[in-house]
Amino acid sequence: MAREPRDGRGRERDAGDELIDKLVSINRVAKVVKGGRRFAFAALVVVGDRKGRVGYGAGKAREVPEAIRKATDRAKRAMVRVPMREGRTLHFDVEGRFGAGRVVLRAAPAGTGIIAGGPMRAVFESVGIGDVVAKCVGSRNPHNMVKATFAALGRLAAPRIVAQRRGRKVADLLGRRDATAQEPAPAEAADA
Repeated sequence: MAREPRDGRGRERDAGDELIDKLVSINRVAKVVKGGRRFAFAALVVVGDRKGRVGYGAGKAREVPEAIRKATDRAKRAMVRVPMREGRTLHFDVEGRFGAGRVVLRAAPAGTGIIAGGPMRAVFESVGIGDVVAKCVGSRNPHNMVKATFAALGRLAAPRIVAQRRGRKVADLLGRRDATAQEPAPAEAADA
């Protein structure tokens, strides 16, 4: 399968079963030996189906294509399901941490798009989230950013699950959010 560049932010290709994989980063490392240097490559890949399933994997090899293949295989085995609101954004704002990296993910209204840095953008495009605002605080290392993003996505829960855990109805959880937005503030009620 041919790889095609995707607006300068890495590579994207179909991986069969309607999965897409995005190359987040590739790192060349050198080992100095008697005859000179031996180069190896480490790849970080994110795989998703754009319908709520996503995974990431890292692979190391002497050649770039082999490193990418290993990373893609690991990402396919480590896929998780992410709950989405209206199939386009998050249910609520969430924060994730990994090592020195911290990311803040915020739900966004329709039409906002993906406002996020490179590694986080690859995760959101792969999972199918179309409207989100994300900020990376701390480490800008691609591995830490991807792992912190997955930690944040792992903390998300659908309203149905939260309601079931609390012994409530979904309407009680979502109804309160709508009711508080429509109620007038106490200062406005006193003025009227």
